Amino acid sequence: MSTPRLQVRLSSEEDRTLFELRRAETVPQRTQDRATVLRLNYRGWTTEEIAEYFGWQKATVRQTIHRWQNQGLGGLWDQPREGRPRCWQEEDMAYVETTIQESATTVDSRQLVNQLEQERSVTLSRRHLRRVLKKRAIAGNEHDTAIR
Repeated sequence: MSTPRLQVRLSSEEDRTLFELRRAETVPQRTQDRATVLRLNYRGWTTEEIAEYFGWQKATVRQTIHRWQNQGLGGLWDQPREGRPRCWQEEDMAYVETTIQESATTVDSRQLVNQLEQERSVTLSRRHLRRVLKKRAIAGNEHDTAIR
């Protein structure tokens, strides 16, 4: 006994909205992919074909379609994840980047951590600061490679 084929029904306005989401630069890639999944399904692609096209599991495609059916447009975005909130703000990392760029000498993580704690009242471990800077593509304090 097989399950019935999932088929999305879209109005012309919904189809246009999903098309615009797919092309928007400020929308996360996962959301763009989900919008494309819905448009492909609407045009007759099966869940198997869509899964093969994206390299996803069939269950992931089905989940995307169910999220659309249950939550509408809001279901395409990821929900906030659980976890400990940040103890630093974007302005703190901008301050660190500026410090790295303006420093005439090499600045190590110990100095940056101390500066953050004294001047901005932000407490980070050296390891955590290095991880944040690495994610932000800060390679060092040489002016041409510090910020890519």
